[in-house]
Amino acid sequence: MNDTSPDRAHEDFTAQDFAKQDVTKPDLTEQDRMERELRAALETLAGGVSAAPSPDAYRTARGDWLRRERRRRLVLAVLITVVFALAVLIGLWVLNHAPSDPGVIFSGTRNAVVPGAVSGLSP
Repeated sequence: MNDTSPDRAHEDFTAQDFAKQDVTKPDLTEQDRMERELRAALETLAGGVSAAPSPDAYRTARGDWLRRERRRRLVLAVLITVVFALAVLIGLWVLNHAPSDPGVIFSGTRNAVVPGAVSGLSP
């Protein structure tokens, strides 16, 4: 039927295992059936837990965390460098494609005197 002894606790229960259980007995209440199913599930879960962690578990976990942190910082630095380089290249491209003629604002006004701008100065 429902063998939940420690030697079977590591095995996975399937729908067939639960179907084999005789839960239709009139003396079993709903609470008893749920308790048996919960006990079986918890014993199965407990069977997969190792009793003692390895001696260097903290060092291994810390090393993994530090590697992920270094990788995250490296990726961020590369991303910042790429964005900065793209901004500089786009800026240089825009400046390179600017018109070389002086434009309308500064055309022919090199020696022009603005009347009344500054009094008392000679050109």
